[in-house]
Amino acid sequence: MSKRIEAKHKIDRRLGENLWGRPASPLNARAYGPGQHGQRRKGKTSDYGLQLRAKQKLKGYYGSITEKSFKKLYTEAARIKGDTGERLIGLLESRLDAIVYRAKFVATVFAARQFVSHGHILVNGKRVNIPSYQVKPGDKVEIKDKSKQLAVVLEANQLAERDVPEYVEADHSKQVATYVRVPALADVPYPVQMEPNLVVEFYSR
Repeated sequence: MSKRIEAKHKIDRRLGENLWGRPASPLNARAYGPGQHGQRRKGKTSDYGLQLRAKQKLKGYYGSITEKSFKKLYTEAARIKGDTGERLIGLLESRLDAIVYRAKFVATVFAARQFVSHGHILVNGKRVNIPSYQVKPGDKVEIKDKSKQLAVVLEANQLAERDVPEYVEADHSKQVATYVRVPALADVPYPVQMEPNLVVEFYSR
């Protein structure tokens, strides 16, 4: 098993939460941390620890985004007028790989990043292979014709474990989605509680 896959499965146990709400999460079988000392009783977490954990949870949910990319999004969110935490969520949900995941074109966030990178996605008719590409409201995101009947796509369309949120309109008969609007935190169907306010505190230290 590659380090990448191991890390993907381990994050649920490290954070003690089923990040994506998936039935196959290893946390369902072993509800304690990974490694030799995973079952030790944990002490009280400091404010810094809570902030760091909130950041790791949000980064992990979107496919373990690199610190550099995540910090760049935070800086952009802080620059925009309004609530920085809400703006950060809006920017994360506007990523192309996030839209592909939300539209149920693929089953997981990690698969969405790979699907985009491999050139299967068109935005407004043009191929875009950058997972972090910022999609704008009104943009049309679709799977290119040659990839529309791939097994991973057809299986993901039928997934019962999550629904397409109302800020994304998806037509699975044509494998096309429209990004309707930038969501607020309350609109995003996170299976666990996200705390972008703590992420803002972390970077504001």
